[in-house]
Amino acid sequence: MKKLMLLSLLINTLAIGTVFSQAESPASKYVMNKFHHYYNEKQPDSIFNMFSTATKTALPLEKTRGFLNQLYTNYGKIEQTSFKKYQSGFGIYKTSFKNQSLQLGLAVDQNQQITGVFARPDVEEGPSKRNLTKMQLPFKGEWAVFWGGDTEAQNYHVVSKMQKNAFDIVIQDASGKSYKTDGKSNEDYYAFGQSLTSPCDAEVVFAVDGVKDNVPGKMNTMHTLGNSVLLKTPANEYILFAHFKQGSVKVKAGEKIKTGQLLGLCGNSGNSSEAHLHFHLQDTEDFNQATGIKCYFEKLTVNGTPKTDYSPVKGEKIRL
Repeated sequence: MKKLMLLSLLINTLAIGTVFSQAESPASKYVMNKFHHYYNEKQPDSIFNMFSTATKTALPLEKTRGFLNQLYTNYGKIEQTSFKKYQSGFGIYKTSFKNQSLQLGLAVDQNQQITGVFARPDVEEGPSKRNLTKMQLPFKGEWAVFWGGDTEAQNYHVVSKMQKNAFDIVIQDASGKSYKTDGKSNEDYYAFGQSLTSPCDAEVVFAVDGVKDNVPGKMNTMHTLGNSVLLKTPANEYILFAHFKQGSVKVKAGEKIKTGQLLGLCGNSGNSSEAHLHFHLQDTEDFNQATGIKCYFEKLTVNGTPKTDYSPVKGEKIRL
């Protein structure tokens, strides 16, 4: 099977408050038509010139050429595109190439500039596998599920095979705000600096701790996971924690850890707009091959009601 390079500026982001119509906008239609033409004419530099300034920085010309040339070599010319929906800022198009159909995604700003692009297999996923390992919530106190669940409305992660069952979790006050005053500093966010713990006995596959925390609202698209930890369970399930606070990760690769052991502190590093926990399970270590696993927690309290063997969804307040 051919490996397809993925280019995207919006992966692993806590994308808050963005709503898009499900009818194709004139801007998206215009940009897709231009992309279609330049791609078929083998003019990657012309596509690069349609990028926003930030996109050009994140996806330099040589990287863009490589992506588009690989796409053309493996799949051929675009024969037809059909708009499907908007998801997380991307217009998603079912795209018939000469050799195979793919999903092509373009994110477009108000100036008709491209802010993100990806290509991925156009397949319908079956029901998600669920975790075999017993899991407990990886934090103390009450947190709020910002993204979580099986539908696009509940969870923008569903577009990604690897993280389709991911959670983005924050701490909110009674009014629903995730910060105390103006939200301009990381320390103003309730979740920032909170302890994050292992949900089960596991082995540390990798631990990254050296990426600076972002200014709230500004994201690091070059190091999308930020400070992060990947765990392997005895059942060969892999658990990813992303966006730890810089300098706070307490575990190392190869270390055997216990349920409830401190991993680090919640932060705002990587492709993250504010302090939060990104947490998901996947079925293999290789991020390019992994499929997300739906996570059920053994015991938790949801909106004040005790539950067992439950997978939370967007909008729910959860605690041990």
